[in-house]
Amino acid sequence: MSVVVDTSALFALLDRRDAHHAEAVAFWTNPDDEDLVAHTYVVIESAALVRSRLCADAVAALVDELLPAIRVEMVDRPLHDAALGDLRRVGGGTSLVDRVTLLFAARLGIGRAFAYDADLAGAGLAPVTPAS
Repeated sequence: MSVVVDTSALFALLDRRDAHHAEAVAFWTNPDDEDLVAHTYVVIESAALVRSRLCADAVAALVDELLPAIRVEMVDRPLHDAALGDLRRVGGGTSLVDRVTLLFAARLGIGRAFAYDADLAGAGLAPVTPAS
């Protein structure tokens, strides 16, 4: 079964001080053969966040260790435009990247997320746990 991967989970894996680090590592090291999938905006957001808050070694770990284990899909124009439309319509709340994630997950029929983002859970993506 597919699981959409969010920036919050990737960051938790890389930052030992993150409140969700142990839980993220537990899921990552035993994902029960889940199909982990993310879109390119998560990769961009994750690289920027890791670069600004952690160190060069963490960026290397993201690129060399984490991302190769995740199927990364391109965000196409219709998905991008739909997310921008949602952002404009609502005018606040979840970020553009989260809106893309929600539409991306819906497009692929994914109902679970490797994420520690309340906006995604609040919108209906069930967070995975190490035992799920």
